[in-house]
Amino acid sequence: MTNDLRGISLWWDTLPDDLRTPLGSPLPGAADADVAIVGAGYTGLWTAYYLIRADPSLRIAIVEAEQAGFGASGRNGGWASALFPASIAALAKRSSRDAAIRMTRAMQATVDEIGAVAAAEGWDIGWAKGGTVVAARSPLQRDRARAEIDEWRSWGFGEDDYAYLDADDAARRIGATDVLAATYTPHCAAIHPARLARSIAREVVAAGVRLYEQTPAIAIEPGVVRTAHGDVRAPIVVRATEGYTRTIAGEVRTLAPVYSLMLATEPLPDAVWQDIGLGQRETFSDGRRLIIYGQRTADGRLAFGGRGAPYHFGSRISPEQDRDPAVHAALWRVLTDLFPAVAGASVTHTWGGPLGIARDWWASCGLDRATGLAWSGGYVGDGVGTANLGGRTLADLILDRRTDLIDLPWVGHSSPRWEPEPLRWAATNLGLRVMTRADTVEERTGRPSRAAQVFARQLGH
Repeated sequence: MTNDLRGISLWWDTLPDDLRTPLGSPLPGAADADVAIVGAGYTGLWTAYYLIRADPSLRIAIVEAEQAGFGASGRNGGWASALFPASIAALAKRSSRDAAIRMTRAMQATVDEIGAVAAAEGWDIGWAKGGTVVAARSPLQRDRARAEIDEWRSWGFGEDDYAYLDADDAARRIGATDVLAATYTPHCAAIHPARLARSIAREVVAAGVRLYEQTPAIAIEPGVVRTAHGDVRAPIVVRATEGYTRTIAGEVRTLAPVYSLMLATEPLPDAVWQDIGLGQRETFSDGRRLIIYGQRTADGRLAFGGRGAPYHFGSRISPEQDRDPAVHAALWRVLTDLFPAVAGASVTHTWGGPLGIARDWWASCGLDRATGLAWSGGYVGDGVGTANLGGRTLADLILDRRTDLIDLPWVGHSSPRWEPEPLRWAATNLGLRVMTRADTVEERTGRPSRAAQVFARQLGH
């Protein structure tokens, strides 16, 4: 357990002092509540926020192993996006066309919800709704970009939601090398993620939520959260543990913790930004199979990450895995290939952490009325937005409010459990190898990787 979290990410190192101070204390002993929440990341904090706003009389307790925002909520790429891990086609296949469209619209509205709450509460979270530009840097990627936009059109989404940019229009947004085209969506904002997490935490504590930091949960059972400090009893218990779910008894196969790593440069001079672009602080990626992501921070840095780290046997999580010199070196090579103008800049921060992946790559949330157990998670790295939607949905479910949110197709979804080891290790790392090799094969041959296509279909993409 960690008291001073400097060094775990750029975001924690650039927090103002008033957001860095611990907001809670360890659980002093057995406690009772109306709602007990395990995990003080975005999911748990947003759930508490919307519950306490709806009913200030509720007794809400959050138990957190470290400090609020310690996990992915304080380490991610800072994309408040409308991305959902399952495709709209997959959503429609398991529900209906109308439900899949409503889910997509709900995710889009969630981006604006985060910005509206931050503005109303006076939170400085480095908000810039510049959208997302995904560069196509090969003819094959350009073909996929056109196909993606055609797919969105078939679902009724227009130019205002998802646009195809030719080379000239793309260059006006992003000054990356070899850009032939791009896709653009306005439904994403760049943020300072730790500022958001700590701001929500400070708000809910001020509203009367009890935050027990430095209090790891050992087990979650109907009506009780068990910790080494004592039990917290409540008729409703929310699991909001995402990439750390494997630390809860019996949950090691619920979500696989897969590491995503990041780096950040020093603040860059204006002349470099003239080459790079991103003048509206667009978040950015490109059309390769292996996921990369970046943003222009509010203080003028490039923060850049990717999913190249291996899954660790037994779903192991440890601070030593937050940094991998080989992966960080590879990220730097990709970044300087995209933007040669950044090559002379210093890298001031490298970091990483686990995110939660369900066996079918479906995020889900829900409440089992019979047991009082609720959950939200499995965001596959898209949790800044999805966790807010999860928090609002859980609040509606807990308060038994009939709203449009509780009928969305991810509510009540049950993902299969991951295979036991060593099958889990083999399956997750096979996927990483397939996508890594796919980029090499496609670059060399100019043809789509069949292995990657098969793998994507298996995941519902």
